[in-house]
Amino acid sequence: MFSSGGYVPLSDDGLSVTGEMKHMYDGWKIPREWTIECFCMEGPKMVKHNDYYYLTHAEGGTAGPATSHMVISARSKSPFGPWEQSPFNPIIRTKETSEQWWSKGHGTLFEDASGKWWIVYHAYENGFYNMGRQTLLQQVEWTNDGWYKVVESDISTKGNQISTYSLSDSFNEKTLKPQWSFWEDLDSTRFSLKNESLVINAKGNSVGNCSPLLCVPSDHSYIAEVEMTIDNDAIGGLVLFYNNNYFSGILADKENILANLRGWQFPTEKSVIKNHVFLRLKKVDNTVDMFYSLDGKNWQKIENSIEVSSLNHNVLGGFLSLRLGLCSFGNGKVVFKNFRYTAIE
Repeated sequence: MFSSGGYVPLSDDGLSVTGEMKHMYDGWKIPREWTIECFCMEGPKMVKHNDYYYLTHAEGGTAGPATSHMVISARSKSPFGPWEQSPFNPIIRTKETSEQWWSKGHGTLFEDASGKWWIVYHAYENGFYNMGRQTLLQQVEWTNDGWYKVVESDISTKGNQISTYSLSDSFNEKTLKPQWSFWEDLDSTRFSLKNESLVINAKGNSVGNCSPLLCVPSDHSYIAEVEMTIDNDAIGGLVLFYNNNYFSGILADKENILANLRGWQFPTEKSVIKNHVFLRLKKVDNTVDMFYSLDGKNWQKIENSIEVSSLNHNVLGGFLSLRLGLCSFGNGKVVFKNFRYTAIE
């Protein structure tokens, strides 16, 4: 089934279309007075429960105003319709901007191994759009007349158990840990892991075109640190990266500490190192302070700080999140050691 409400027949192997598209569903009519981004019916999923096929899809627009996105349900005794709209529509929706989770939508209904039913969906967190669309899960229940609805519960992130997974990396494995991903371009010949170090050959002439190595922080506030050795005329850094055009962070060449503020890069501490340095970012909510150290113990704050709340899809597009990254550009290579990530409670 397509987001347009149509379907096409497929070959037995599912690899080709064998007929014309036929329309069979128009979606749920959103009241005109509601504040939404667009009608934008999309993401249909279908499951069968007892005598009915249940169609779950999104409407309202994935981002835009906080009250845009929503989860809609309809049912039919045939996968081709006609479809009856759920009396509980929207199944899930942000109703007020005071809620913790905005633009809730794109739900998928499923049954777990114990027979309980759930819906998984995504949303933006109020005040933290730059963390991108986050995944939420709520239980659903079936009514006596064969509809499903959400079991009301507190889905606040407050009080969650501490994760046993850490982004910290001593680079002592033979391969990169799964949290890491190079932006847009994986070149396995560009990096190596040896002697508890990650060596990244320089590429490009700026943070934006160097294909930084990125990971996704899951905390509002945290401290990230890394040790660097700079070879030749390379520049290395610890950055917050949205896309090729929007990023900020602290960097170093073989002599100087550099600040990068939204692409404006300049020496902020001159002639203070000799090829080796420790860098730190301290992010508290959406404000980031930057530090360097010669020994990894005594830290010097540079005068430049950044505010990153605007680095999000509603401003820049792309449906991305603000990621934490290591970069290497110019001529030469950068050796990274002891990447440490610590959440701030």
